[in-house]
Amino acid sequence: MKSDIKPMAIRDEIAALKRSRIITAAVDLFYENGYDKTTLEAVAERLGVTKPFLYSHFSSKADLLADICARGISASLEAMESVKTLDVTPTERLTLLGQRFVTAVLDNQMYIAIFTREEKGLEPAALDSINVMRRTFDRELTELICEGVAQDEFTVDDPHMAALSIGGMVSWAYVWFRPNGRLDVSAVAKDMTDLILAMVKAKNA
Repeated sequence: MKSDIKPMAIRDEIAALKRSRIITAAVDLFYENGYDKTTLEAVAERLGVTKPFLYSHFSSKADLLADICARGISASLEAMESVKTLDVTPTERLTLLGQRFVTAVLDNQMYIAIFTREEKGLEPAALDSINVMRRTFDRELTELICEGVAQDEFTVDDPHMAALSIGGMVSWAYVWFRPNGRLDVSAVAKDMTDLILAMVKAKNA
């Protein structure tokens, strides 16, 4: 009996796992010591591998930093994509987005912290790519709020400012959230979603 698993798919999964291990080790070191003070030799030593192993997956330390810095906004965009086409009311969509957006930020807390601290170390092309993703998220959140206003579910004078305010509030949660603190991720996601709905004056929250 032949296996349905293709060798190429297996190789891709193995490569993805290796990249994930490299990223995890680099995140720990960048977070603890800073990007400038962390060498690829240190990342390799943390993993128990050689530098050529790292270069087989990342072309440079800057390439590794770019991947790490993109993770937080990528997760936020995935949260947006997961609710965009749902056949539900704008209020229900914003509720789901709030929960998933907050969760994405808190689950990627260290990635976002590294981006905030080390943005200056990104290559221009990598920074431009991240900024495009950020603007895409802001635009799509603005469109969702506008839809809620049009359907008389939200009361907002400036949907774009509301979207930027929501994005800023949630994104900043990486600073004060503590995994072992008073509230866990799900509790923070629920409470912050309530704040988001209050910001747009959702009538059917």
